[in-house]
Amino acid sequence: MALQAILFDMDGTLLDTAPDFIAVIQAMRAVRQLAPVDEARVREVISGGARAMVLNAFEIDSSDPQFEVLRLEFLERYQSHCAVFSHLYDGMSELLSAIEEAPLIWGVVTNKPLCYAEPIMAQLGLAERCAVLICPDHVAHSKPDPEPLTLACRRLGLDPSNVLFVGDDLRDIQSGNAAGTQTCAVTFGYIHPDDNPHQWGADRVIEHPLQLRELLDNRLVKR
Repeated sequence: MALQAILFDMDGTLLDTAPDFIAVIQAMRAVRQLAPVDEARVREVISGGARAMVLNAFEIDSSDPQFEVLRLEFLERYQSHCAVFSHLYDGMSELLSAIEEAPLIWGVVTNKPLCYAEPIMAQLGLAERCAVLICPDHVAHSKPDPEPLTLACRRLGLDPSNVLFVGDDLRDIQSGNAAGTQTCAVTFGYIHPDDNPHQWGADRVIEHPLQLRELLDNRLVKR
């Protein structure tokens, strides 16, 4: 099967967005005269979204009256601080250039809302290079449902079997497998210590973005 496109999850796969999440959490704790939280604690729950990060950072339960107040404050602060410290993972810039030189196309399929994803892509100079950006705003069901990837492939005019989806969460692999794409799990993303990407059912697992360079040499993915 010829490889024609590579699609990436955003947080923890294409980009290390943790620094901005961490900055927001630390600012929220500071105004409440709380000590800074261990950054590792934030990183390991990022895949769970704002809800998980707030619950973890403030050690509260979702039934706590302050939870929703904190969650909304987190989202408001993040809106103006979502593209300050975020950056491509080491080796990802080279990989994207190699994809474009192949020439193949690449895009992003994320569970991050469009109001955050768009400014981040624009700030990092990736918006004009990205062939497709699919967010929860575009679909009725987010990952692990196959709908986001099915939509991305349809917009690109490609058969899913000729597309590789790369992600750092079980939901990414489940979504890709259900949509019929090839799948690749990464070990450098926001993975909980108790989780194991090798057990997600991905076609391959990589530890560094440049390990995907071999795919560009023959433009084939072996199942």
